[in-house]
This record gives sequence, structure tokens and C-alpha cells, in this order.
Amino acid sequence: MTIPAEVYREYHLLPSILSADFSRLGEEVDSVMDAGVRIVHVDVMDGHFVPNITIGPVVVAALAPRVHERGGWLSVHLMIEHPESYIEAFAKAGADALSVHVEACPHLYHAVQAIKDLGVGAGVAINPGTDVTRVSEVTSLVDLILVMTVNPGFGGQEMIVPALRKVPVLRSMLPDTAAIELDGGVKRDNIRRVVEAGANWIVAGSAVFGAPDPAAEARALQGLIGVPEAS
Repeated sequence: MTIPAEVYREYHLLPSILSADFSRLGEEVDSVMDAGVRIVHVDVMDGHFVPNITIGPVVVAALAPRVHERGGWLSVHLMIEHPESYIEAFAKAGADALSVHVEACPHLYHAVQAIKDLGVGAGVAINPGTDVTRVSEVTSLVDLILVMTVNPGFGGQEMIVPALRKVPVLRSMLPDTAAIELDGGVKRDNIRRVVEAGANWIVAGSAVFGAPDPAAEARALQGLIGVPEAS
């Protein structure tokens, strides 16, 4: 499914399935979508670009119909080497947005254009220690920039607060049609700070799926960022 242009300008909570219970993944996703979530975040790791291995296109293909039937979308974050080799597979599996890392793409413009040519939302992710100027060549082309506020590879880390400084700088560089997605260490006591910095798509993994009641926590976090309650 194509993500409507206006969604990139809206505020959304994106629960990351990295922290979900994989023995009941479908139920976990259903619960947060019933709580009003419209975008589910999928972290893909290869054990090379980051020191962990997670999921591939097969899991995305299994989740996509479930999410799409509920009127939602899948945002897939490729923390992998040579992401250009896997873009088409994830798009065919049902990803609605794909983010590649600037640090993994020597030909970044080509990678972003390849995503757009597949009819998928195009994103570029940037690590905490990477300067924002690395994405300047594609700011007019992307649908979103994903700012990492932890070192990618594992869930449950504490936010690297100085990385938030990138957000207002990027907001000034990007057209108002593009989202700024932020991922890493988001929880109740800092989510407002993230919004006030200028991010509007906000990823939360362990804060949601590590809570006793993920749906209730998703509602609470959405309330803090100003997402209307689900009817």
C-alpha cells in the first residue's frame, strides 16, 4: 500500500516489533493497532552492519496483510550491509516505507531513487555519531529521515540525548512534506522532548511491548504526542 502524502506530516507512534513476543506476534500487532497505531516499525538486522540478527522479508510478508487490512502500514528499517540488494524483496513482501542507512550506502541517491521507483516511501537513517550533512544530497527526494538516538543493533537502550540536536537541523533542511522519524530509548518521560525537538514519527519498542499492557502503553504514548484516541 502507498502511504498517503499527508501521513508523513502527521504525528504517529510506531511500535517496534523488535521488542514484541514473537510467539504471538500477530496478536501483539493487533493489540497496538486496536489502540490506534497506524504504522508498525520493523527492524531488520544482518549481524554485519549491526551486531544482531533479526528478521527478513518472510516475516514482513506474513505481517503485511494483517496490518493493511486494519488500514495501517509497515515502516521497515534496514540495518544491513548492501541494502540495495534487498530493497525489491522487502517491497514485494509488503513494506510501505523502507529506510536505508547513509553509512551503508556509498551511492545514497541511487538507493533512495530505487526505493521510490518501487512505489515505496523512501527513508534514510542516520546513526548518532554521523553528521547530518551526510544526507544533504537527498533531502529533496526522501519521504522521511530516521534519526537514531541509540547505537543500532539492540532494543532497550537508553537514549543518547545529544543526538536529538540533529532533529531541528534536519527539520530546517527538509521540505515540510517529509517526516522526521526518531528511534531509540523513547519512553514516557522523554517523548515530549522528542516531539518538541521536531520529530513527528516516533518509534518505541521496549516501552510499548515491554509494558504489562502494550495497548494501554501505546495509548498513553500517543496521548503524550497528540495522536487522537482510537474510536
